[in-house]
Amino acid sequence: MLLTGTYPRTLDDKKRLALANRVREQLGDPATLFVTPGPDQCLWLYTQECLERLAEKLDQAPATDGEARVFRRLYFAQTEAVDVDRTGRILIPERLVQFAGLKHEVVLLGVRDHLELWDAESWQRYLEQHAPRFDAVAEGAFPK
Repeated sequence: MLLTGTYPRTLDDKKRLALANRVREQLGDPATLFVTPGPDQCLWLYTQECLERLAEKLDQAPATDGEARVFRRLYFAQTEAVDVDRTGRILIPERLVQFAGLKHEVVLLGVRDHLELWDAESWQRYLEQHAPRFDAVAEGAFPK
């Protein structure tokens, strides 16, 4: 799956997020998505298939790896399955809204195999901090 793009969105008073039509097409119109905590105070959204692939990668760490155990516990304990309604909306669980500091204005990003949901102000700060480093980061992003 190749998810791409930046989509300014809003959360309604009930904390529902309307997925852009383009995003729904890229996802293949799933009935359920999984909302997870992500790094940098954002949320990750996965289809079941992509979340299972991530879980398989995480399972490659030995049971004796303490950091991997902590991550798996914190990550999967906070992951929520959410239904996509017929109009393409999902309800973001309140504790995940709090985790990511989401307000009314949010940004949905396509990031290869998952989506990221950011508070709009937080995303703008992230861009301002990291965009000037794009060339330097790009050099290290590909295996040599």
